[in-house]
Amino acid sequence: LFICCSPCQFWTKINTCKNKGLKSKNLLTEFQRFVSWFQPGYIVIENVPGLLNNKKEKVLDNFLSFLNSKSYIYDNKIINSNHYGVPQNRKRYLLVATRVSENIRIPEEEYNKELTVRNFIGIHNGFHSVEDGYKDKNEFMHTTASLSEKNKKRIRKTAEDGGTRLSWKDDPELQINAYRGKDNIFKDVYGRMFWDKPAPTITTRFNSFSNGRFGHPEEHRAISLREGATLMTFPKTYIFKGPNEASIAKQIGNAVPPELSKRIGNSLQENYRTVKILN
Repeated sequence: LFICCSPCQFWTKINTCKNKGLKSKNLLTEFQRFVSWFQPGYIVIENVPGLLNNKKEKVLDNFLSFLNSKSYIYDNKIINSNHYGVPQNRKRYLLVATRVSENIRIPEEEYNKELTVRNFIGIHNGFHSVEDGYKDKNEFMHTTASLSEKNKKRIRKTAEDGGTRLSWKDDPELQINAYRGKDNIFKDVYGRMFWDKPAPTITTRFNSFSNGRFGHPEEHRAISLREGATLMTFPKTYIFKGPNEASIAKQIGNAVPPELSKRIGNSLQENYRTVKILN
C-alpha cells in the first residue's frame, strides 16, 4: 500500500500565496516514479478538491493516464469527511486504486446527524472552561491562543452558537476597515462554531480567532489545540510533539482525520480479503 498526501498549498482554494507551493505542486509526479518502480498492490491519494478541479494543471490527468497504462483500476471523487465519521465539513479529493483486484470502490458514505460540535467538545465531553491564552502544561494540550484586547472585545460581542463578525459591524472601534460595507464576504472570519452543526474545516490556523469560524460556541476564545484535534477525530490520549503551538496546530490541520483513514484502511483490507478468497 502506497499513500500520497502531498502538501496542498498550491491546490487549495484558500487565498494564499501560491508561490510557496510551487516546489511541492508536482510531488504527485514524484510519487508516480515510486509507484512505477515498486508497483504496489494498492494506492491511496488524499488532497484538496483543487487537485481535481484545477483544469489548467495536468498533474492529476497525467497520473490517471499512468495508472491506466499500468493496468491499475481506481475509483476517485470529492468526498466530505463528515460522511465518514468526522464532525466537520471537510471536502477532499480521494482516490483508491489497485492492480490485484477486479473492482475497487471508495468506502460508502454514511450520514450521521450526531456528528456535531456539541457531541465532541464542551465541558460535558471533558473540556474544562478556559480563557484565551491558557497554557496547558499537560499532554492533553487544552492550550488556547491569546487574543489582542480588541479581539477580546470582538468575541465578547459575537453572538454565541454560530455568531459572526456582523455582531459588531456597526461598532466603529471594532469594525475592520477591509470589511466596511462588505458584509457578504468572508462571513466566517471571526465567527463562532455552531453547537449543533459539524465544525468547519480544521485548517492549520484553527486555533486563531481571526482565521475562520474557529471561535468557541460560547467561551470567549478560539478553540484549543486539543479541541481541534478532537474535531479531527484524534483520540484524546494522542500525544503531539512540536516546538510551539503553531507547529502542533499545523500537524493537526494537515492530517487526514484518523476516522476517515480507518474507514479507508478497513475498505482496502476487505477488498484484499475478497481477492484472496477468489484466488
